Amino acid sequence: MFSRSKTSTPDGVTPVGESPDEVTQAPSAAGKGRPTPKRNVAQAANKRPLVPDDRRAARKAQREKSRVDRERTYQAMQTGDERYMPPRDKGPVRRYVRDFVDARWNLGEFFLPVAFVFLFATFFTQRYPELSIVVMLGLYGFLLLTIVDVWLLWRSLKKRLTAKFGEVPRGLLMYTVTRAYQLRRSRLPKPMSKKRGNYPE
Repeated sequence: MFSRSKTSTPDGVTPVGESPDEVTQAPSAAGKGRPTPKRNVAQAANKRPLVPDDRRAARKAQREKSRVDRERTYQAMQTGDERYMPPRDKGPVRRYVRDFVDARWNLGEFFLPVAFVFLFATFFTQRYPELSIVVMLGLYGFLLLTIVDVWLLWRSLKKRLTAKFGEVPRGLLMYTVTRAYQLRRSRLPKPMSKKRGNYPE
């Protein structure tokens, strides 16, 4: 007769027959349908290991990502999409250099085939020793012609770059020489024009 009703229990007083845990869990269960986890439990659930548990799967995923990136870069080099090109090929200046080199006939692009012919000719120098001097002079003579041709190419290209862009960035000389000494069909990025003589404006 002297006990109070559970509904009239004042704040801060534990009702008779109930533990403190039951009292604190009751509002949570009514609000979210589950007890609120403790702070250390929640923090442990949010932690993720720096090193993945399955290293083999991580390496496989990394190889797959690298393969996709290489394929995307190769397609960009074929189509001229500069978004996925390597940094050394990006930009309007380097595209202008590529278009200018691809538009002309360069002696440097024939150096490897000619050098192979001279190398094949050296097999006959054992029977005809006098041919060795002719072969060596011919090879070095053609190499000298390619150097003169590249110098003329760079001289003309540099004037155009200065007139169009105002200045010539560093590194373009080697970029021009490297492309001029490659066979046209094997150049990457691929030439955008199939015909020679289409010089950029």
